[in-house]
Amino acid sequence: MTTTTQTRNAESARSTITTRRRGDVQRWSLTLIPTTKEAPADAEAPSHKLLVRAGFIRRVGAGIYDYLPLAWRTLGKISDIIRQEMNAAGACEMLMPAMEPLELFADTKRDIDYGDNLFRVTDRHGRANALAPTHEEVITELMKGSVASYKQLPLNLYQIQTKFRDEFRPRSGLLRGREFIMKDAYSFHMKLEGAGGLDETYEKMRTAYTNTFTRCGLDFSVVEAEAGPIGGSASHEFMVNCETGEDIILKCPETGYAANVEKCEIGHRPHDFSGDPTGDLEKVHTPKMASIEDVSRFMKVKSPNMLKTIVLARSDEQRGWVVAVVRGDHEVNEGKVKDAVGFPLAMADEAEAKAAGFAIGFVSPRAARSVGALLVVDPDAAQGTDRDKGKPSFWATGADEVDHHVKHFNWRRDMGEFLDSDNAIVADIRNARAGDPSPRAVGAALTEGRGVEVGHIFKLGTKYSRAMGFLVQDESGDRNAVIMGCYGIGVSRTLAACVEMSHDDNGIVWPMALAPYHALVTVMKVDNAEHMAHADRIAGELADAGFDVLIDDRDDRPGSKFKDADLIGIPIRLTLGDKALEQGGVEFKLRTDPGKGEVVAMESIVGRCLEAANAAEHCR
Repeated sequence: MTTTTQTRNAESARSTITTRRRGDVQRWSLTLIPTTKEAPADAEAPSHKLLVRAGFIRRVGAGIYDYLPLAWRTLGKISDIIRQEMNAAGACEMLMPAMEPLELFADTKRDIDYGDNLFRVTDRHGRANALAPTHEEVITELMKGSVASYKQLPLNLYQIQTKFRDEFRPRSGLLRGREFIMKDAYSFHMKLEGAGGLDETYEKMRTAYTNTFTRCGLDFSVVEAEAGPIGGSASHEFMVNCETGEDIILKCPETGYAANVEKCEIGHRPHDFSGDPTGDLEKVHTPKMASIEDVSRFMKVKSPNMLKTIVLARSDEQRGWVVAVVRGDHEVNEGKVKDAVGFPLAMADEAEAKAAGFAIGFVSPRAARSVGALLVVDPDAAQGTDRDKGKPSFWATGADEVDHHVKHFNWRRDMGEFLDSDNAIVADIRNARAGDPSPRAVGAALTEGRGVEVGHIFKLGTKYSRAMGFLVQDESGDRNAVIMGCYGIGVSRTLAACVEMSHDDNGIVWPMALAPYHALVTVMKVDNAEHMAHADRIAGELADAGFDVLIDDRDDRPGSKFKDADLIGIPIRLTLGDKALEQGGVEFKLRTDPGKGEVVAMESIVGRCLEAANAAEHCR
């Protein structure tokens, strides 16, 4: 098992098996495990296909699923680990309602930020409510009415609760549903640094999350991230590494630095606006072609030789425009542009931008000079000379005229002294990608992987407390806005992410810690009383040792039973058949082992299973 953070509290190193005093024993015939050969027609993600086929979940409606007994057991184990680590980190569990009055959003305006993703419900009295996607407003209102003095802080409260998000197109089973199970925690402080400060709790949560996902047996990375619609400053995501993941993770192979695409920094890239023109400006009629792809094909110019120009507007009380320029094959990163200019921004309103003189869709860097905007250029676009070819850079860009572009744009000729003014900035303002220079090691290049986000921690600051008037008297007697942190884990998402990470052609391969049962006892002759007696005795002994055991007592063909065993992914399979019993033993096989199993003596089976469980614990 590899993680970007190898530190782990000794107190959290609890054995997978010995966490329970006695394990559970269940018979297949007495539970509901509706395995199928066919996956749903709309299933694309491996976890969606396998969790349905293995009888863990069943679709009720778009993005809504039943959690069947096997899934519920695994979800319980994930939740137990989360609770243990959260409690050990000083957090306290509570429960908030799934439905919240929409009036709570009046001050934070998050109902506007969430838009159509927020489920809105009107009751019989005409009162507007929302099915909660998260609970920042509810917890802030609670604390506002309960905490009056700094002496009551810090506090860290959490819950495990069903959440809702009205996805336009639910997909990938539990990975992108409309109803999901989440652990969310909220911490409250009077200061950032020092004992009791947000920074201290944030680091405790980062450690608790690292412990949680390590104990779950997941291969994961901790990556720097943007805060997104929740808001805040510092932010880290916990991503399960898997080839089928929907998120891109960029890493420095030398230092272990990792970040998502929106947050990843790019190392130093030399830039120089100087260079001779490649020709006179040549205007080209490009009717109804506002996209780089369309213009590139029409003009027979490769996208790396295009300049992509985006217009943004200040979103604070001051008005103003920012023109951001990147290479045509790159994407502008709004967060990086905000960092570069030092004030809040948003995409420009098209009508207002046109009224100011921007030919939206056909804007060139020259518009910054003519309109009086701040120009921010990415280093890869700020090139007057092609360093690789040793000759002037050829650029095509908008003509600042609707339905027209130009060829042979030259930075120095066409922008002049404006490039040397305070209104022109060169900065990293694009999304990173594999092969870019590492921001942490000179000479190293970023590598790309994929993952599924299962956890996210934020430093919220005073975003919610200030908006909702949650002020507390400090040691000096002054009333100040409380500083907050927010920490989420997708519980049902973790279940799905584990399957994305760990499966093969035959089915799911559960890590020991999350398997609904640790051992599966498969009885070949269920009508043989002696065989069933052996199964019950072995299951009981294993349960006494802390194992959860499922007995396959179905009257079915051996081949069908073995296929189902592989499909549901129980880590240890014990087969009671004539050959093994004649040798005084049981066939022992790990789900991860190819081929046939080994015969283990009856008196040694518990020891052999404990050995396998301890080996699985050691691998994490």
